[in-house]
Amino acid sequence: MNVLLVDDDFFVIKALESKINWTSLSVECVFSSYNVVQAREILLQHPIHILICDIEMPQGSGLDLLAWLRSEHYNLQAIILTNYADFNYAQKAIELQSFDYFLKPIEFDKLTLIIQKAIAKAREQQQNEQAIREGSLWNKNRKTILEDFWNKLILGKAFPSSPSSNAAFVVEPNLPYQADDLFLPVLVNLFPYAQSLGKNDKSLYDYSFLNVMYESFQSHLFSIEIITEIKEYNWMLILKWNGPPESEEVELLCSSFIRKANQFLKSDACCFLSVSRKLDQIRKAIQDLQQKNDTLIKHRNQTLLLEHVQSDETVYSPPDMVLLELLLNQGNYAAFLDETGTYLKTVMQGQVLDKSVLSLFRLDMIQLVYSHLKSREIQAHKLYTGKVNDQLFMQSLNSIEDLHHFLIYLVDTAANSLKFAEQSQSVIDEVKQYIHSHYGKDLSRTSLAEIVYLNPDYLARIFKKEMGIPLGTYIIQTRIAAAKRLLETTNQSVYAISTKVGYSNYSHFSKLFRQEAGCSPNEYRKKQHQRQG
Repeated sequence: MNVLLVDDDFFVIKALESKINWTSLSVECVFSSYNVVQAREILLQHPIHILICDIEMPQGSGLDLLAWLRSEHYNLQAIILTNYADFNYAQKAIELQSFDYFLKPIEFDKLTLIIQKAIAKAREQQQNEQAIREGSLWNKNRKTILEDFWNKLILGKAFPSSPSSNAAFVVEPNLPYQADDLFLPVLVNLFPYAQSLGKNDKSLYDYSFLNVMYESFQSHLFSIEIITEIKEYNWMLILKWNGPPESEEVELLCSSFIRKANQFLKSDACCFLSVSRKLDQIRKAIQDLQQKNDTLIKHRNQTLLLEHVQSDETVYSPPDMVLLELLLNQGNYAAFLDETGTYLKTVMQGQVLDKSVLSLFRLDMIQLVYSHLKSREIQAHKLYTGKVNDQLFMQSLNSIEDLHHFLIYLVDTAANSLKFAEQSQSVIDEVKQYIHSHYGKDLSRTSLAEIVYLNPDYLARIFKKEMGIPLGTYIIQTRIAAAKRLLETTNQSVYAISTKVGYSNYSHFSKLFRQEAGCSPNEYRKKQHQRQG
């Protein structure tokens, strides 16, 4: 029985090592790490049965580590430590199937009892696994065992070291396979529409997807061994041939599935077929399929065969950059998108491209648009921030359609920003409104320019042109006006009012106030009280 301790506090680790009698608990090895990265390395190198882990760590939390363990199908007992009795932490720990949740400071007697229970649970699991291996629970757990086998194999956690060990590998877990059986991996990519369940209810969407998959791939030619999601919207299907492989039949079934995905799942889809292999070669076939899936640009609603993919590197040949720059400068954004769309169709015609090639095209387009905006005094690096931008950018190399969608977003955002920037009064009104709502905060040309995505110097010029006074003067006047209202209507100290309107330096505030009001803040308050009295 092995234990792994994870905590960024050196003294906590040493206390756990020394104050718990691990020998009496029948623990053979106690491993220690001070961050999540070290913990992962230990988990990859050694069998760990009990994990005792802190939540709050600077290089990744204990919950992050636990989520990774569950995603990688590690079957261990996790005891979570934390300084905070936060229900959200506890709830997340429960969702990730932690064994227990323990609050610091550590009471070692109580923690020892929890560890004893965790060890008992781990032993029970080991006994069940042994019983399964011996075949006593095989019929009852056949489906679970097969799913576990294939999940581990797909993730690279279970595989014979050589073809000669393949027979023992198959027999040892009592798998119903022969050495000559052939298997075909199929990787399915899904692209849910905005209105589909995939965007609103992923669990229900996955349930519907599996129903469509099992219905689409019914055939006497093969059996479905597993359908498992290897990452979001990427599913691996393993088929076992009942006779000689007939890949053309699988291509037809893939086409049928894609039509049903369009109709019933409200999603585009594409299928990527590997080559049929024996069990001792299947892991390599799966790896090749996943690697190509991750590196190739695909068209939606098509079926791609791995054996037809060229291994030669494709050289990036850029579009007519001079023409594209001219179209942007002319404000002819529709023609720009037409030109880039035609380019994408041309380069994809009759070939499969590596993502690294089209990432260069994407970079060229981003630089063109950024340069175009900069020439119009707009800060593109501020304009293109946020969740929508990040999501579209990350998805842009999933398919040609996704890349074109990203370009549309890029150009439309630029066009809307330029249109807004050309309306000086609208820009100034937004800046003024922000100043009046946030006069107590740190206001500068730079921070205000970020609100409207303009160059700070350019904003200062158009503000003075429209308002007749410098931007800095307007900020001072707004703050002093707010201070006057507070002096008239509240009993707050002048120092408190100074801080409230954005001046931490009281002397500086008094000087500015006297310049604007002709008297000190205290004198102003006294005059107003006399006038009201």
